[in-house]
Amino acid sequence: MREAENRAYAHSVGTAPDAADVASARSHPKGHAITRAFDAFASSVTRLAGSPVAFGVAAITVLVWALTGPLFHFSDGWQLVINTGTTIITFLMVFLIQQSQNKDSAAVHLKLNELLASHRAANNQLIGIEDASEEDLRRLAAAYLRLASKAADCAESVDVDACIEQPSRSHR
Repeated sequence: MREAENRAYAHSVGTAPDAADVASARSHPKGHAITRAFDAFASSVTRLAGSPVAFGVAAITVLVWALTGPLFHFSDGWQLVINTGTTIITFLMVFLIQQSQNKDSAAVHLKLNELLASHRAANNQLIGIEDASEEDLRRLAAAYLRLASKAADCAESVDVDACIEQPSRSHR
């Protein structure tokens, strides 16, 4: 019963894949292969971009560019080279880093959801909490602060649901 509740809740907040999405992925294997290839490429590039070698190459490039300034009389073309190069690299890296960040974030959320779902005493309402509104997250954070305060005052367990303040009806 608990597993069915977890799946229903995860589906209601959009953390479970929609059946249409799964069917679509199966019917478009080429698109799936492109997605996998882009994911592999993004992971490789972000790993390389964060390496000491990449930093060294970037530092040497800037140094060479700066040293060639007097040779080109610090012309507009000389400045345009570094400006254009860094703009293009930055523009492309934003998408590659975001892809890797999205993948890492999804993996962490899935791992946390599994831990919550597998522990009897865990509050299953937290599964898929990343889809909650900012107001709901703040209210829940305040509830956990109250819970920590109550737990510090007594040796027994305190229920988080008792600590959550419901929004007042006067604000509606």
